[in-house]
Amino acid sequence: MMNVLIQKITQEQLKPNRDVFKIGDGVRVHVKVREGEKERIQVFAGIVIARRGSGIHASFTVRRVSFGEGIERVFALHSPRIEKIEVERESVPMRRAKLYYLRQRIGKEAVKVKEKKSWENKTRGVPSAPKSFLKTDARVSAGKVS
Repeated sequence: MMNVLIQKITQEQLKPNRDVFKIGDGVRVHVKVREGEKERIQVFAGIVIARRGSGIHASFTVRRVSFGEGIERVFALHSPRIEKIEVERESVPMRRAKLYYLRQRIGKEAVKVKEKKSWENKTRGVPSAPKSFLKTDARVSAGKVS
């Protein structure tokens, strides 16, 4: 009885459309920040390096490099403080659950994650690459088109 009640309450707290990103994606998290009596939206942009938990307890870590210093921030996925999450860059599927190895990298290498090409991105309705581009015929690459 108690477990069903807890599940019902937590189900109401879950935010829809928050599961739109994966590890390695470049995201912009719009967070509500309260300063005195005023409230404003602050954007934190970076790469998702970790996701953990499930349901109401799910969280994710976003890392960015600002002025040469690595900054990581952990967000509760279903927090009412998060206004929205935008995916800036979609990455190729990662073979790791956590991208903690990015912490040891410096400069541009710290934010380098393979990005999905536009023709690989079929979920957003982007047209595929032209067939001539995908053709790997040796005659075409050598300039001998018959």
